[in-house]
Order: sequence, then structure tokens, then C-alpha cells
Amino acid sequence: MRLTVFWQRMADHFGEAYADSFARDHVMSQLGGRTVHQALAAGWDAKEVWRGVCTAMEIPPEKR
Repeated sequence: MRLTVFWQRMADHFGEAYADSFARDHVMSQLGGRTVHQALAAGWDAKEVWRGVCTAMEIPPEKR
């Protein structure tokens, strides 16, 4: 998954204004105790980060 697709999915789910804030502030066990930004900076694949967000936030399968 490209980062542009990842960020579009984040914006679609959380809204343009909140997606980046969520990505900076919300620490998830699914990302090894990291935020989205930290996981991406640590080299995690965008698809794996998206899967972690989906699991943590219980995003419905049709939106994954």
C-alpha cells in the first residue's frame, strides 16, 4: 500500500482534520506501543500500520 492510499484511508475514516492528530497522539498496542507516525518512521509497511489501526479502532471489514 502506498502512503498516499494509507493517508486517504485515514482521512476517509477519521476526517481530514482529525486523521493526522490521531496518527500523532494515539498509541496502539497493535503497533508495538507506537503511534502511526512512529510506526511508519520505524519502517513499518503502510499496509501493516493500516491493519493495526483497523484492529485497534474496530473499523468494519468493508472499509479495510
